[in-house]
Amino acid sequence: MVPGNFNIGGIAISPATVLAPMAGVTDTVFRRLIRSQGGCGLIMTEFTSSHGVVASIHATKPTRAFRYLYFDPGEHPISAQLFGADPAVMSDAARHCQDLGFDIVDINFGCPVKKVVTCNGGSGLLRDLPLVERILRSVRAAITIPLTMKFRAGWNDHDLVAVKMARLAEDCGLQAIALHPRTREQGYSGHADWTRIAEIKAAVKIPVIGNGDILRPEDAERMVRETNCDAVMIGRAASSNPWIFRQIADYARTGRYEIPPEHARYELMKRYYNMLVDHQATDVVGKMKQFATYFTHGVRNGSKLRVEIYHAHEAREILDKVDAFFETELAIAG
Repeated sequence: MVPGNFNIGGIAISPATVLAPMAGVTDTVFRRLIRSQGGCGLIMTEFTSSHGVVASIHATKPTRAFRYLYFDPGEHPISAQLFGADPAVMSDAARHCQDLGFDIVDINFGCPVKKVVTCNGGSGLLRDLPLVERILRSVRAAITIPLTMKFRAGWNDHDLVAVKMARLAEDCGLQAIALHPRTREQGYSGHADWTRIAEIKAAVKIPVIGNGDILRPEDAERMVRETNCDAVMIGRAASSNPWIFRQIADYARTGRYEIPPEHARYELMKRYYNMLVDHQATDVVGKMKQFATYFTHGVRNGSKLRVEIYHAHEAREILDKVDAFFETELAIAG
């Protein structure tokens, strides 16, 4: 089963589950929603430009990087994820994250998005391991809190560097690593080859976090069993099933887990939307529309609610439509 805990340096993570950093998803509101459901040991920010972080330090008004790095005290333990290719800038950004009170800094070597890769960020750096080493050593020397990294298996199936990256991280003093075993060329398609997670686990002594194709608690249990990884990281599945961390914890403890009923999904959707309003999040209506796709996954007649939300223009209007839809559906079901 998924371990009850593990350590990243001096930071205890319990249980051994991690919310993956997801652009446009894991802002402070969603992270707090995940925290409220229980079972998630570590949460991470959206991946944030190191250049943007450094620019925000002396900015006269809040920047995008400032918003990405905002967190509530209740979110601890929390890791700030950075991307970039300039060792000096990355070091300054990491130092700022430490000053902000983050528990951990994580470096992104996995993002496959073209505009990031074009700037030699994310998975683009997998083609330049000497630069990876300079970044890791520079950032490690700049901060005292734990440093980790998340990376892909390689640029493509002909250029796999997972074991080299893992050993490099250990040599540079990182306290944990997370592998998404797809290649940059794969993007998010195809199969995540978990044998690559097992390979890096066998190659290093620092904790290894496995990521990729965990959709249910059974998948998390199977990943640990097949790879011997120290923890599991959940990404896209958490968007449509924010209960998955609690389900994994329940499954590890009892061998069973609950699939929340329809009214629980209604309560969760309404709670998240009200949190967006209360937080005065940027583009509240846009976020509501985005998460309507996630939160109505598997809901009977959910497509009807999605269409109504997509055509709405105000937050209050969307909340009213959610109330009306579920009142009708729950009455029919009851």
